[in-house]
Amino acid sequence: MQPHYFIGIDGGGTKCKALLQNSSGDIIGQGLAGSANPATHYGLAIESITQACERAVLDAQLSASALRYCHVAMGLAGVSLPSVKDKMLLWQHPFATIKITSDLHIACLGAHNSEEGAVIICGTGSSAFMVHQGKHVQLGGHGFTTGDKGGGAWIGVSATRLCLEAMDGLSESSPLVDDLKQQLGCQTSSAVVEQVNGAPAVFFAGLAPLVIAALEQHDAIAVRVIQEGADYVSRLARRLLSEGAKKVALIGGLAPHISPWLANDVQRCLVQPLYEPAFGALILAKKR
Repeated sequence: MQPHYFIGIDGGGTKCKALLQNSSGDIIGQGLAGSANPATHYGLAIESITQACERAVLDAQLSASALRYCHVAMGLAGVSLPSVKDKMLLWQHPFATIKITSDLHIACLGAHNSEEGAVIICGTGSSAFMVHQGKHVQLGGHGFTTGDKGGGAWIGVSATRLCLEAMDGLSESSPLVDDLKQQLGCQTSSAVVEQVNGAPAVFFAGLAPLVIAALEQHDAIAVRVIQEGADYVSRLARRLLSEGAKKVALIGGLAPHISPWLANDVQRCLVQPLYEPAFGALILAKKR
């Protein structure tokens, strides 16, 4: 009898992670690939998901043909838009079965190891999600050009705007201005604009580590950006609490840098996530 496997996919704007589990419940492989947001690039998302799964299967020393025996659940950025989810469901995938939900949903499942709970993600973007008494509440996640404060792309673009204002003599400068120019290989504001004009979220998220490093030196521009982002995240948390959440897990690569700047009442309600989002997708994959 052919064994069956489960794969949990965490697909975000920057990277895609796959966890492979056997029928005994053991994690036997994992794989990483690039961006998996079908709302911004459908073809790239499909490619990244497939690559991550193939690499997880190879990591488990299984043949590529094992994919046809894998039951896959994927939490993806962008599928909260009905048209995007519908398009993904039409994909002629190579797996046994698929389930598709948002990256927020699997993050919540993993963080609390339960259907009940609340999370705020601070990664490439920012967003919030909770399940309470069967009700789903989703906030934010509107993209860095229209929201996503506290997310990496928003941090990058906000810092760039403030640095350009400082370069034009319209506001106080800081060492971050020179750091940004050095990172981009630019000396003038016009050269910076040429580099960043029309750049995608992943590009601006790549500037976030520069801002975080400056924050550690109490850089004025970096502090201003992070304070604004943290204020937004605090408001997200308060809204979740008002909807019935008891505790909130703050997750994502920027979570450790944002959390110290959150309001005191919000910090008291934070809990450490139990498992990563890809594990939450595995929980979903095994549900009948």
